[in-house]
Amino acid sequence: MSAGINTYKTDLREIFFTLFEQFGFSQVAGHAPYDAWGPDEAKAVIQETYRFAKEVLGPLNSSGDREGCRLENGAVITPKGFKDAWKKLYEQGFKTVSVSPDHGGQGGPMMLQVLIEEMLSGANSAFNMYPGLAFGAAELIAECGTSEQKKLYVERMLNGTWGGTMCLTEPHAGSDVGAAKSSARKNADGTYSIRGTKIFISGGDHDLAENVIHLVLARIEGAAPGTKGLSLFIVPKIRVNADGSLAGTNDVSVGSIEHKMGIRASATCVLNFGENDGCVGELVGGIENVGMSQMFKMMNGARIAVGIQGLALAGTAYFNALEYAKDRKQGPHMTKLKDPTAPRVPIIEHADVRRMLLDMKAHVEGIRALLVKLAMHTDKALMLAGKDDDQAAYHRGQVELLTPLVKSYGSDQSFRLCAQAIQVYGGAGYCQDYPVEQYTRDSKIFSIYEGTNHIQAMDLVGRKMGQAGGANFQQFMADVGGFIEANREHKVLGEAVRQLAAAQEGVMASAMAILGWSQDPAKMPLIPLSANRFLNMMSELAVGWLLLDAAVIAERVGEKATGDEKAFYEGKKWSALWYARNVLPNVEQAARMMATEDASPVEISNLAFGTI
Repeated sequence: MSAGINTYKTDLREIFFTLFEQFGFSQVAGHAPYDAWGPDEAKAVIQETYRFAKEVLGPLNSSGDREGCRLENGAVITPKGFKDAWKKLYEQGFKTVSVSPDHGGQGGPMMLQVLIEEMLSGANSAFNMYPGLAFGAAELIAECGTSEQKKLYVERMLNGTWGGTMCLTEPHAGSDVGAAKSSARKNADGTYSIRGTKIFISGGDHDLAENVIHLVLARIEGAAPGTKGLSLFIVPKIRVNADGSLAGTNDVSVGSIEHKMGIRASATCVLNFGENDGCVGELVGGIENVGMSQMFKMMNGARIAVGIQGLALAGTAYFNALEYAKDRKQGPHMTKLKDPTAPRVPIIEHADVRRMLLDMKAHVEGIRALLVKLAMHTDKALMLAGKDDDQAAYHRGQVELLTPLVKSYGSDQSFRLCAQAIQVYGGAGYCQDYPVEQYTRDSKIFSIYEGTNHIQAMDLVGRKMGQAGGANFQQFMADVGGFIEANREHKVLGEAVRQLAAAQEGVMASAMAILGWSQDPAKMPLIPLSANRFLNMMSELAVGWLLLDAAVIAERVGEKATGDEKAFYEGKKWSALWYARNVLPNVEQAARMMATEDASPVEISNLAFGTI
């Protein structure tokens, strides 16, 4: 595959169904604070984003991967074409659809923004990380910064003038953020002298914007150990004057860039702060020792963004595999395997290829629904704030609960489904002539960064399920239960809905088991041993529910449809049935496995693992 060829593909009909038919975009759009938005505006933005993704970002995906980033004279040079794409991205406003008008944005719903991000990431995941990080850092400053910090930084970071990063990880402290050694010494003018090294910093330096604003976790001299003693600082690559003009170097240097398995066009940097004692930062919001709580605001957004990345690559991998399967001819039809004279048929006619494609289709549709559902809760929480505080709290609680599911399930399934796309292609998929090998390499990092998926699992069982006294989890289960009761006897989907009910019972039983273990010190190790399994169970329950919800809608509307529309709605039914029959039974089995309380991984001695 030569450089300059777009391979990104998605199905706008499916996107429109999820946004408008399943999650009722009009329930949010047209109402404050989304008064200016309606279905027509949303459709136009989605269509234009898809055009941009295919024409501008898609052709740079393969070439960017092959060229990668390079470090010259201490500065990162991004692949050819990226600077022009950055300029066009911001000129056309795709990154600011959901940004508040107070910061130069368009004030649109998050439901729309996540679908925009899916297309941008699917076309070029490595490129979209640069503006994505700038967006997240700016949003954090907008929420936590002083009025002066908001005025100076936020709009410039949101409009592409400046980039942004989040700097947590250090050489000796990966997920153990509390062990960070980066230091901050207060200066007479109220600023802080920053010193330390951060590693694995995505977008840590680049030539796309005139400045990069780093958000750096560091410990003020004399502060408490662990995460409680960390503060968050705004540390520009180039110092900034009060009027926004640039004032020269800030003693931030790039030690190296990583040579990676995937996302090679995204610069992953080692950053050194204050090697010459000349790095100056300012405290976010002017408040000491709240750095972790502030950074979590960006991290939660970043975790949702990773789920979007996972969906994006799984989606385009599926549609590329589908196109290939319809075109590639090999072997006779399954009903004529013993007839050597039978004509060769497209491989989509083979049973196992159809199995893989339906598996991919169901997961992609279900994960998209989960993401749009989370975004819907975000929008409704904002819409109801100050009007119906109980309902606003319910929606905020669902966002909290679903975030680890979106991040973990979206990323785990992305790698699996991209690898499965290679399998559909056969040997051709393993070659760079087709895009699925890059999608697979790019997607592996998703389960690792922004908190490994085990961290997400521990966040779910150790924090999120107990939030609001367990009300968020109970309300989620009640929502699933309400759907089950309403559709248990559905003429087409009833059996599948009853399978969903069995999965719900398994999740509830396992949740009670975890609660019991938390109250017994001898059984506490069972919680980290089972956390990943439980997160996956809950994710499968959520996705199964949403696929069946979509199928109920499709069955009702599809009765009057004809032609391509009838086939589309039929596809929604089969996605749900396949998932209910082939994935949801895993939830019941996982619940039985958790009930055995197997602790063999912690009971085995270190030597018994093997002597090397």
